[in-house]
Amino acid sequence: MSTDKSPSKVSIKAPDDLSLGKQVEYEFEYNPGLLQGVPRSLSRDTLALGKGALPFSGIDTWTGYELSWLNTKGKPQIAILECDVPITSEFLIESKSFKLYLNSFNQSKFASPEDVRKTLEADLSNCAGEGVSVNLILPSAFETLKFKEFSGTLLDDLDIEVTDYSPETRFLAVDSEQDEVSETLVSHLLKSNCLITSQPDWASIQIRYQGKAIEHEGLLRYLISFRQHNEFHEQCVERIYNDIMQLCKPNKLTVCARYTRRGGLDINPFRSNFEAPYANHRQARQ
Repeated sequence: MSTDKSPSKVSIKAPDDLSLGKQVEYEFEYNPGLLQGVPRSLSRDTLALGKGALPFSGIDTWTGYELSWLNTKGKPQIAILECDVPITSEFLIESKSFKLYLNSFNQSKFASPEDVRKTLEADLSNCAGEGVSVNLILPSAFETLKFKEFSGTLLDDLDIEVTDYSPETRFLAVDSEQDEVSETLVSHLLKSNCLITSQPDWASIQIRYQGKAIEHEGLLRYLISFRQHNEFHEQCVERIYNDIMQLCKPNKLTVCARYTRRGGLDINPFRSNFEAPYANHRQARQ
């Protein structure tokens, strides 16, 4: 086992002007001003990722299940929203503001679904500070949507004792006596809390890597140790990626998490140094 000491508890302060955690009035007429961005540097600075090229590529994929608007005759329309936010954007999109923004479409008239898509794409790109791609799935295509669970070795059945519920990197270790391996590991036990409200965020996580064999029990203890940690979804995934890379030093690494929805939205961050993001397939808990 590694003898590296874990750092002191990470504390990240969110901007004071966010609507998250505050009582707000719902708006039903289109208002792009409701969107709020959070600087990605808030977390990346604590990981020494604030400057220079990122050590990973990836995407933040959102799925929105509560999108509705009116056509020109006043008849309600619905769709499922998919959008990809580039991880090189200056800002991540704050989830409550995203929900409030989508809600503002409810009583607004648009000429076509394509007009809605273009409006969403422009507004979300403006909030993120970089181009966001948007796709709308209309009811006629709902039957094409699929459930797909993560594949790989499930860690959750390991019979371990757990006592730490704030991120503890000391659990991360490799078996230096083993040859290099290529394996995919899965856990459904990742839980963290909202940075501002402390509401629980639940996720399944898949870790694919090539390199010295990562000790499974230690990895599971490490993932569970996020249980009382307060940080946004995207930030947690980058912290997990960075910790594994720093302490286990795999040649290749992918960390992908799929979070359960809140307010009709789920967030699915993907980080990798060797492969492209996966298709956006919903899981059972989503």
